[in-house]
Amino acid sequence: MKQNFDSHKNKSDRTPGGRQNVRPLAVEPQEDSNLLYGRNAVLEALKSGRTLDKLLVQAGEREGSITLIVAKAKEAGVPVVQVVKEKLDTLAGGGAHQGVVAMVAGVEYCSVDDLLAVAEEKGEPPFLVIADGVEDPHNLGAIIRCAEGAGAHGLIISKRHSAPVTPVVVKSSAGAINHLPIAKVVNIAATIDDLKKKGVWIYGAEADGTSLYESDLSGAAAFVVGSEGNGISRLVKEKCDFLLSIPMYGNVNSFNVSCATAVVLCRAAQCRHSVK
Repeated sequence: MKQNFDSHKNKSDRTPGGRQNVRPLAVEPQEDSNLLYGRNAVLEALKSGRTLDKLLVQAGEREGSITLIVAKAKEAGVPVVQVVKEKLDTLAGGGAHQGVVAMVAGVEYCSVDDLLAVAEEKGEPPFLVIADGVEDPHNLGAIIRCAEGAGAHGLIISKRHSAPVTPVVVKSSAGAINHLPIAKVVNIAATIDDLKKKGVWIYGAEADGTSLYESDLSGAAAFVVGSEGNGISRLVKEKCDFLLSIPMYGNVNSFNVSCATAVVLCRAAQCRHSVK
């Protein structure tokens, strides 16, 4: 039994095209995306230099990382306001705010060319992740965390068939969203066509693919993960160069999408860093 992600077949060689300088193209606030809560998420945002409009902290004695968060906020010129716990509870919608809520300027999206430029500036072959219809915010946040931790250059999501970047996504990413560029596109299939023209191989996560561990994933690559219920959409699957599967040795026949993403990206990272 196997689970999602493909390997090499004979396809024509492609060579990478030109790249552009990195620049955020737009700031697109999503529903509730101007709120960030939880100590780790807020601290990572401050460390990354993300713009915060205001920091709300629970009134009373400050201890542990709260002291560091407040100090960094003041150092960055962010207004710090003390509020009662009930206010933070309301803003976080019942989430674990840990005594701190930040109001951020919004989610900064880049173009796909910007993601490729990140790879070029690092002198590395592109290493991208494409989320095709991932609708659960916890999964999307976990995928962002996996991608950043594995050294991916960026994530591509759909404008219409994807979970919006809400505080739940931000918190689930454990701060990784502040370090991983995200491109939001109208059409995943068309984006894949463009990536192919620029020398990027497309790997899809599918149960009927070649074993992940039999594949050389060291080159320019984009890894497609599908939705929680239906996997990769038919058209996107057809456009993948290879399908990869994770061998399963227990009684269940698949992993959760974010767990599968972690396995595949760690294998890709191993291949990339073993190349001399």
